[in-house]
Amino acid sequence: MKVLVLSKLDEEGIRLLREKHEVEIALNLSDAELVQKVADADALIVRAKPEVRKPLIEKAPHLKVVGRAGVGVDNIDVAECERRGIKVLNAPMAATNSVAELVFSLMASFARSIPRADKTTKEGLWLKSEFVGFELRGKTLGIVGFGRIGFRLAEIALAFGMKVLAYDVVDIKALADRIGAKVVPLEKIIEESDIISLHVPLLDSTRNLISRSQIAKMKSNALLINTSRGGIVNEKDLHEALRDKKIAGACLDVFEHEPLKESPLFTLDNVILTPHIAASTKEGQKAAGTEIAQKVLEALK
Repeated sequence: MKVLVLSKLDEEGIRLLREKHEVEIALNLSDAELVQKVADADALIVRAKPEVRKPLIEKAPHLKVVGRAGVGVDNIDVAECERRGIKVLNAPMAATNSVAELVFSLMASFARSIPRADKTTKEGLWLKSEFVGFELRGKTLGIVGFGRIGFRLAEIALAFGMKVLAYDVVDIKALADRIGAKVVPLEKIIEESDIISLHVPLLDSTRNLISRSQIAKMKSNALLINTSRGGIVNEKDLHEALRDKKIAGACLDVFEHEPLKESPLFTLDNVILTPHIAASTKEGQKAAGTEIAQKVLEALK
């Protein structure tokens, strides 16, 4: 069968696929080129791009599997695939540690003003007295979404002596009890956390989950971190809150419109922005390629 790889995939994943099937790698295609390529494909493998929507699916009559080399599948029309009997697969395990480590790196960087300290020192300034930070030990971390990534983040935070509050729409009590996290309602996360980290998918129910009304309930020293999906945080409301110092700061790795080329957030010193790199480690990408290749191979049997 033909497996069409439309995004960069680790070589180990490619090798596994080629042992069983024909593999074509086609990156950065135009819409017209994409339509031509999918015509004889039995399986597609993508990352965050390209989008696999109904118009494209209709041009792939042999399609049996769509694999996402990552966690979120919001760039895939899952309902249309299900209607046509096409399996949609992802690789939820691969990026778990990479994302959790980035979250912790962001909170530590904000706590000690590392980006600005680095920048000003390289500019020949010695602003030592301006960079009085805070310790993470003893602070309360609120985790919204206690799946694999949220759980791993909790493990790291607890090892640093932080207190962890956890919330999810499913029952997570046994998981939280295992490591000493406390399960609370979302409102408690918002109101009592020093640092809030978001780990939920982008759904109708989570779009603008954090907006003006929730931000107004946060502590004045709160730090908000989003490495899940853009659209979960209302960026306009967040900008206003950061500008007016209603909360201490934010760290964002994802945005409603990507790539982010311009934003009022660029003008603020109390925000750290990164270009959707949470899963971008050598280990994470290799694991994602291997995991999705194995799942696609199983589905094509």
